Amino acid sequence: MIDDTRDCLAHWLTRAGQLVSRYGLVVVLAWIGFGKYVKIESRVLIEHSPLMSWIYHVVSVTWVARGLGTMEIVAAFLIALRPLWPRASAAGSALAVLLFMGTLSFLFTTPGVVATHAAGLPVLSAQPGQFLLKDLVLIGWRCGVWVNRWRRRDSHAGER
Repeated sequence: MIDDTRDCLAHWLTRAGQLVSRYGLVVVLAWIGFGKYVKIESRVLIEHSPLMSWIYHVVSVTWVARGLGTMEIVAAFLIALRPLWPRASAAGSALAVLLFMGTLSFLFTTPGVVATHAAGLPVLSAQPGQFLLKDLVLIGWRCGVWVNRWRRRDSHAGER
């Protein structure tokens, strides 16, 4: 009886955690994406990036912001489709990981990320340092989701 209750609770908590994580990410990506259409500016980050600064020579700042915003919104939408279309959700996850990797690269190229040093260790500034660091966790979580899906798919393939 206790084992059944524990298993039921574990299943419920796992499922709730998956839903909160997935749709929490959807909200964050969509919110940041829509913000790029009205306010959030990424120019300071991009103009110092050796990988991306060239883009301002090709298109306008507004176009870049809206392009990134659109990619974030599309990634959010695709991830939200997981119950209906798992492959589209996987594509959304891949797009999100690419966006997170781009954002993480700014940790190394943007001036002002490290505000000071304490006992020899760098201390991240609130903006942009701590804002950028969150993507490390998001990349890890999305990659963990992929690995779990592959394991489940492989274990089901062995049952056939």
